[in-house]
Amino acid sequence: MSLHDSFLPQVLSHNLCTVLKVPHDPVALEEHFRDDDEGPVSNQGYMPYLNKFILEKVQDNFDKIEFNRMCWTLCVKKNLTKSPLLIVEEDAFKIWVIFNFLSEDKYPLIIVPEEIEYLLKKLTEAMGGGWQKEQFEDYKVNFDDSKEGLSAWELIELIGNGQFSKGMDRQTVSMAINEVFNELILDVLKQGYMMKKGHRRKNWTERWFVLKPSIISYYVSEDLKDKKGDIVLDENCCVESLPDKDGKKCLFLIKCFDKTFEISASDKKKKQEWIQAIHSTIHLLKLCSPPPHKEARQRRKELRKKVMAEQEELERQMKELQAANENKQQELETVRKKLEEAASRAAEEEKKRLQTQVELQARFSSELEREKLIRQQMEEQVAQKSSELEQYLQRVRELEDMYLKLQEALEDERQARQDEETVRKLQARLLEEESSKRAELEQWHLVQQQAIATTEAEKQELEHQRTEKEQALQEAMAQLAQLELERKQALEQYEGVKKKLEMATNTTKSWKDKVAHHEGLIRLIEPGSKNPHLITNWGPAAFTQAELEEREKNWKGKKTTE
Repeated sequence: MSLHDSFLPQVLSHNLCTVLKVPHDPVALEEHFRDDDEGPVSNQGYMPYLNKFILEKVQDNFDKIEFNRMCWTLCVKKNLTKSPLLIVEEDAFKIWVIFNFLSEDKYPLIIVPEEIEYLLKKLTEAMGGGWQKEQFEDYKVNFDDSKEGLSAWELIELIGNGQFSKGMDRQTVSMAINEVFNELILDVLKQGYMMKKGHRRKNWTERWFVLKPSIISYYVSEDLKDKKGDIVLDENCCVESLPDKDGKKCLFLIKCFDKTFEISASDKKKKQEWIQAIHSTIHLLKLCSPPPHKEARQRRKELRKKVMAEQEELERQMKELQAANENKQQELETVRKKLEEAASRAAEEEKKRLQTQVELQARFSSELEREKLIRQQMEEQVAQKSSELEQYLQRVRELEDMYLKLQEALEDERQARQDEETVRKLQARLLEEESSKRAELEQWHLVQQQAIATTEAEKQELEHQRTEKEQALQEAMAQLAQLELERKQALEQYEGVKKKLEMATNTTKSWKDKVAHHEGLIRLIEPGSKNPHLITNWGPAAFTQAELEEREKNWKGKKTTE
């Protein structure tokens, strides 16, 4: 270590020891840095020495203001803003000390917005102004969210630029800072001029009284340079109001263990304020409680810790809820996968069921073919038996004739059905053409209405077009009438075909009655079910009588709707 590098920590250590009233040991400093050959002393190297040889020996008998002033001197030139401020350096020093009192107990030191509001509010009250809460709320809104609070130098700049003391002169701001400094740092609970009665000559003299948590000091003037004495307060002291006497008014008495002090205030209000302040101080001494501003500061810190703990608990609960939600999402995802698997299995089952159904249909078809084969074999057997039964040959011939006529009747019925289907398709086509013409007619009508709705200036220009559109409309109406006539003709044709169908149906029924007389022979020729079968143009046993009636009913309903 160079001579210059070793000289700086020696001077700093000597000054610290002097201010903190700790014996200075230069040998210990030399021993601590003897093996350090890396250049200037760093904070990492000096801090262990500071903690071990200086701070651990500190008692509570040093002047804290002098200690703060020494620390201020070390850091002010490097950190204080160069911008012009409304306050002098002494006021900046007091704000710096107040910052150290109100800052949070963690490094780097910062003052949170709640404490900034508390300090600015006290300064405003000390200046005799009203607290502008809305202005501070606007300041908080614009506060940098990335920072938890302000540093000491930012606080000095905030107060020094006059943002919250507009309209106040330098002297007023300085007096307010001094008053808040006295209260928060020097523990001054109350101060002011009063008259004090002497103990020896019994004369009344004006003194500047300063009330602190355990003592009342009185000075010649408020500059605190000439101190005249102290009134030591303890839990045994008391304060009493006295009646006016000897031409003195607003008297009160302070009784201590060995002395009694008679004091005269300037008016009744000041008298009552001093009595109340001294009484409160004695009461705090009895309770061993700290000064009100320190107790309030502690409560604010505890409240912030409580709020922070609640916020941390809330964040923990939110994380737990989020984790639970993620678990639920995972469970839902698992359920979804299971459902997808179940759906896949159901699809496989449906596929198997369809395959089984196809197999059953194939099996049914094969059985049906086998039944047809058996039927053919039975018909062959019937044919053999019919050849053997000569007595029934004539009846068989008659039956064959009737069967041929029945086939003709069925053919007529089938032809009638086809004609009916043709007429129905024709009618459907005519209806579609009628619908399209009607739509076209409505479109022409809509265009005509739009043409009518145009302005008068366009009316003459569009008159010729409207005439042409009306002619087209009339032609469309004529075509629609022609289509209506064609539809009626198709309907008449349909009625004729229907009558033919009814005649064919009656003919078929009469032939069925004739066939019924030969029931015994039919059993020989066509064995099977004894239930009556319907004969239509689609073949025997295509549908039942109930289905035929249902189809006829639906057809009549459609015809009525048309």
